[in-house]
Amino acid sequence: METLRLVNKRAAFEYHFLDKYSAGISLTGTEVKSIRDSKVSLAEAFCVFIQSELFIKNMNIAEYSHGNIYNHDPKRLRKLLLRKKELAKLFSKSKEKGLTIIPTELYINERGFVKIDIVLAKGKKLYDKRESIKQKDEARRRRTEE
Repeated sequence: METLRLVNKRAAFEYHFLDKYSAGISLTGTEVKSIRDSKVSLAEAFCVFIQSELFIKNMNIAEYSHGNIYNHDPKRLRKLLLRKKELAKLFSKSKEKGLTIIPTELYINERGFVKIDIVLAKGKKLYDKRESIKQKDEARRRRTEE
């Protein structure tokens, strides 16, 4: 079975990762088919708590080409499925100033379920971003010398 992995590359540049969690997502059939076709964007997505439940907002899953009247709204709220202890920990940590929950990777696991990796993250300052760019350039330079 082919594996699908969609990575939010921008997240690592914009944030320091603190804690990582793997969550399931509540999806409709046409959404799963669009994800299998790699028609997903995590670039603007973030997670919010609504009445002690975690939802992902602004994750764009394109409409399925053969979906007819049963197609989904591309940017609708989607519920994330986590254990109660994980939700409680995330909820308490996300209330701290400067911390947010963002998706980093979307994939289909070996059982065929769509999963998403989310992280508790703190935004980087401009000088941190410059340091990240320097490290990437240095690593790229070392690889070309070898």
